[in-house]
Amino acid sequence: MSHTATFARPSLIPEGRKSAGRALIWVTTVVLLGVLLVQGLDAAGLLGFEFKDWRPSLYAYLVWAVALGTGQVMIRGEAGQKALFLLPALLFTIAMVVFPTVFGLYIAFTDWNLSSFEGQKFNGLDNLRTLIKDPYFWNSLRNMTYYVLSVFVQYALAFGLALLLNADIRARKFFRVAFLLPFMLSPVAVSWMIGKSLMEFRFGPVATLMRHIGWDNPAFFTTPWIARFSIMALDAWVWLPFMIILILAGLQAMPKDIQEAAKVDGASGWASFWNITFPLMLPVSVTTIVLRIIFQLKLADIVINTTSGGPGGATDTVSSFIFREYRDRSNVGYGTMIAEVYLIIIIVFITVLLNLVGRFMRREAA
Repeated sequence: MSHTATFARPSLIPEGRKSAGRALIWVTTVVLLGVLLVQGLDAAGLLGFEFKDWRPSLYAYLVWAVALGTGQVMIRGEAGQKALFLLPALLFTIAMVVFPTVFGLYIAFTDWNLSSFEGQKFNGLDNLRTLIKDPYFWNSLRNMTYYVLSVFVQYALAFGLALLLNADIRARKFFRVAFLLPFMLSPVAVSWMIGKSLMEFRFGPVATLMRHIGWDNPAFFTTPWIARFSIMALDAWVWLPFMIILILAGLQAMPKDIQEAAKVDGASGWASFWNITFPLMLPVSVTTIVLRIIFQLKLADIVINTTSGGPGGATDTVSSFIFREYRDRSNVGYGTMIAEVYLIIIIVFITVLLNLVGRFMRREAA
């Protein structure tokens, strides 16, 4: 009876306090949006006066953040005090993710070249039209298709190596540590250490070895397809340990009694793998592939340091192409438009991929 009375007890927060809290949040929100709108119009050159910087927007955001926390406490009482622990993460996400994305959208519709004396000016859909007709962008997007497909080859290699490391072999601990070493290096270090040194055309040890084997012109980064495969090899060398770790963890978590029962029934190694190990490893395998594809979509550092997208854009990724638009051409407006369009492509692609994966896993579970 006491529990029922507790739940039925009316709120002890006065209605006037709740109304004041809601008004505080609404007023500061309107002020924040108004300041952002005015500063946006000013940046577009549509107002007669000029702000020196974006500090008014920053100050309005800080006031809004404080008002939001205060309003939550005034409206919800103790529950609002608990919500204050979540507000820092929310406000940080807004400041570091939402605002830069919105601000990037604004920049994407401007003609802003840092090498020009004219400065920043609004140009509507000109950047988008240029992007649609840009063969270098479509070439980099096509290259990304090759790089993403290479993830499945990396998965097959990682699965085989994980099976080897999971087996009872000599020096197993040593090989586990040795296979993880590439993951401890940054892709920039790998691209310079291997791509620029070991695979160097004139004096690199790998190129010298290839000459002794019979390859007269061991140039790893001058022929389009060879350059692509070289980038894929360097990228795989860095990221294979990540996939091996995930798959190896899944293999070690598998129930041993099922595999032992298969051996007792006389199942061969291949039959045991195909009918028991691989089906049980599907959730881990799908997770590994999806995570690896997400990381692959950001591939840029190895390309930038080894080929700069060459020869003729054959190894360019979208990220490296965006980097060169910023660095080489100082084209901030167009580079930002490419980044925003690529972000939309990634969101759509990952959403479709996760939906397909979800359907596949539900069908397998059924």
